[in-house]
Parts: sequence; structure tokens; C-alpha cells
Amino acid sequence: MEFSVYPGDYALNYMELFHKAIITILTGLMGLVVMLATLELIYLIAMDILSPPLLLLEISELLDIFGYFLLILIGVELLETLRIYLKEHALNVQVVLLVAMIAIARKVIILDSSEIESLTLIGIGFIILSLAAGYYLVKKSQDEPTCKRL
Repeated sequence: MEFSVYPGDYALNYMELFHKAIITILTGLMGLVVMLATLELIYLIAMDILSPPLLLLEISELLDIFGYFLLILIGVELLETLRIYLKEHALNVQVVLLVAMIAIARKVIILDSSEIESLTLIGIGFIILSLAAGYYLVKKSQDEPTCKRL
């Protein structure tokens, strides 16, 4: 980062430093949360495997494990987004859409469809289709040689 010698630019320089500090703090906190969630997943798997019946998992336990796994994956992708933002000062729309698709996939996996109204399920389906279409269009446009990153 370059500092300007013009008096009016000092505020902008401090704002940029403040912005970078906030993103760095958020990255550290997100790393801590991902690490703690990973430790909790390890504990959950160990407790589920060691509880009777030994080495067998019930469907509800598997759904809990998959939910935690996808939650950790979302955290890792958010960390990657913050890393790219710190490095390039650019937001990768592909990664944001991918995080949203993972989040909705997590919701679908842990969802009990017998307790949800059919219109809600249709809405979730449209969200999935919209995210997939958006991801496809962004990926297609970024593969073109004349494309600039957002």
C-alpha cells in the first residue's frame, strides 16, 4: 500500500488500514471457528462410533456428521474468499456462489421433508436452480479471454 503526501488523502489511507485490519481480524476469527468446528466434528464422530452399537452409526448420526462436515466446508470456502479479497482486493463471485450452493446443499441434507410444506421445498428447488444457473453463467463468462475479474 502506498501512502499519499496530499493532506486530503490521509483519511483514505487510515480507512484502508482500518479496512485491512478488520478483514485480517475476521480471517483469524473464521479460522478459529473452523478449527473449533473441526474439533467438534472429530469429537462427534468418536462419540458416535464408540457408543453402542459399537462402530455402527444411525441415520440421524450420519445426518449430523454430514451437516457438520458441510458446515466446515462452508467455513473453509469463506476463508478462501477472505484470503483472495486480502490478496487481490477482488471478490471471486464463483466462490461466493459455491459457498451458497454448499449451504443450501447442507440445508437439504439435514432437512426432514416430512415436516416441511411442499411450497417450501419448491422454493428450495428454485434457489438451487438459480444458484446453479448463476454459477454456470459466471464460470462461462470468466472463461472468456476478455473477461475481467469482479
